[in-house]
This record gives sequence, structure tokens and C-alpha cells, in this order.
Amino acid sequence: MPQLTETRRDKLDSDGFAYMDSSGERKLPIHDESHVRNAIARFSQTDFEDKSARKAAAHRIIRAAGRYGIMLEDDDAVVRASKA
Repeated sequence: MPQLTETRRDKLDSDGFAYMDSSGERKLPIHDESHVRNAIARFSQTDFEDKSARKAAAHRIIRAAGRYGIMLEDDDAVVRASKA
């Protein structure tokens, strides 16, 4: 996975992240294929403020996975969260 420096991270639009909390902290970068794969892997390790935020982030990750042709299984945490 290419390293995402703080400078480059700061330049990303908020759309490049699956989740932004109420304090403005952006989490789970999804701007390229390797970061989408990482977001899928780390989804269950991320703290969300509520169920709706978790579900919205799951949907964003799933859409990003589709853009990069990443196949998801029904038992992946991100897929389960999108259906909750």
C-alpha cells in the first residue's frame, strides 16, 4: 500500500474517506484500491459514533470496492454492517 503522508492526507477531499466523525476527524481513506482494501480489513476496528454512521461508512466502502473491482463476501464485516 502506498504510504499516505500527512500532507497528502490533508489534501484529500472528504469524499476520499469512508467516515468523518463529529469533530471532523476523517477515517478510513478510500481514495485508491489499496486503501479501500485496508478500509475493508480495518472496518471492524474503527470506532463509530452511532449505528447510522457505521452503516453509511460501510456503504461508502462498498461503493469504492465496486469502483476497483474488489469482491466482497457476505460475511465481511463491512457487508454485514451495510445490512444492519
